[in-house]
Amino acid sequence: MNILIQDAKNHVGQEVTIRGWMYNKRGSGKIWFLELRDGSGFMQGVVAPPAASPDVMQAAEKLVMESSVKVTGKVAAHPKFKDVYEMQVNGIEIVHVCEEEYPISKKEHGPDFLLNNRHLWLRSRKQWAIQRVRDVVIQAVYDFFHKNGFIKIDTPILTPNACEGATTLFEIEYFDEGTVYLSQSGQLYLEAAIMSVGRAFDFGPTFRAEKSKTKRHLTEFWMMDAEAAFVEHEESMEIQESMICAIVERVLRDCLPELTILERNLEPFKKIKTPFTRLTYTEAIEKLHSLGSDIKFGEDLGNDDEGLLTQDSDVPVFVHKWPKAIKPFYMKTDPTNPELVCNDDLIATEGGGEIIGGSQREDSYEKLKAAVEKEGLKGTEYQWYLDLRKYGSVPHSGFGLGLERVVRWLTQAEHIRETIPFPRLMERVRP
Repeated sequence: MNILIQDAKNHVGQEVTIRGWMYNKRGSGKIWFLELRDGSGFMQGVVAPPAASPDVMQAAEKLVMESSVKVTGKVAAHPKFKDVYEMQVNGIEIVHVCEEEYPISKKEHGPDFLLNNRHLWLRSRKQWAIQRVRDVVIQAVYDFFHKNGFIKIDTPILTPNACEGATTLFEIEYFDEGTVYLSQSGQLYLEAAIMSVGRAFDFGPTFRAEKSKTKRHLTEFWMMDAEAAFVEHEESMEIQESMICAIVERVLRDCLPELTILERNLEPFKKIKTPFTRLTYTEAIEKLHSLGSDIKFGEDLGNDDEGLLTQDSDVPVFVHKWPKAIKPFYMKTDPTNPELVCNDDLIATEGGGEIIGGSQREDSYEKLKAAVEKEGLKGTEYQWYLDLRKYGSVPHSGFGLGLERVVRWLTQAEHIRETIPFPRLMERVRP
């Protein structure tokens, strides 16, 4: 009977077959310990007489790192570790033995070497664990939105205009239509969709040609954008914090083996409950000054500033109502202060940095038109967006969550490039 390693606990005492790879081997000619993985988990296979015949012992001796195999034997509880299972091997079918030494050995390798061999580095236990957490985060996002009245709307990757700053767009020549761009965000299209479906989200690849080499930036990354009609600034933040709590709870529930491999401290997760801390931008600047930062009013927050704002907080921190001058044209002006906008950045704990950016959107046709023109966004490319304010405009808000940033925070990965299967950076587009 073929089983997955993750289901081994249900087959104690039974003879089963595991199909996968041998990623390490210990022992001698008298006994071999095979470290096996099949994608669902990891298991030790003990190869020793009398269960293993001389032919099976010989097959075990032939195996080298990353050989693919079908291993048969009885499942047993590990003698030392609770909830860990191993196999007493009585059969080995070799699928493929590597003809060359596996490039990634146990010795230390530099980041460039590992990224050049990313197609192989993904097989390591920590990289396996990070990608599994990523998958659970995605599932948690879908489930949260579907439970809260949102539907998924697929927005285009090729767009004729910019959502954020035009200087960070990737340009493509598109047949006879001239220049188009790789999407920075599906937001503008979701705003159109919610006038039909009420609440919507998308989840897909987005692109920024930002020349940044920080540990938190990629040129291709996955973004979840959400928009909701009749939702204003405060309610939008409540939705955001509820979503983050749902993600954390799901990861704690479903990813304990992965978090154990990553040596992740679980105690901070258990403290993340609503409501989150809220600071206006003005309050945040005042707090930063009291903590020794030299940030000036009107500047964006740096990594160190974000760390200072969350260093004494058990929950993520909202910084909201930023200066209008440094934010995009579509954000709604704060009715209590025309120099500010009704927006928010959500800063994660433990050095996670900004993981969500959101705002209430401007719903006045005249005000939005003036903002578009002030930005120099001339021509007809934004007319369809302005039309949304001509025909049944309503108050509405939205936000975007950076998947890789959330995964980096949850897993405490050293660099964001480890949170996506094949990272695209300024200097890297292969493999």
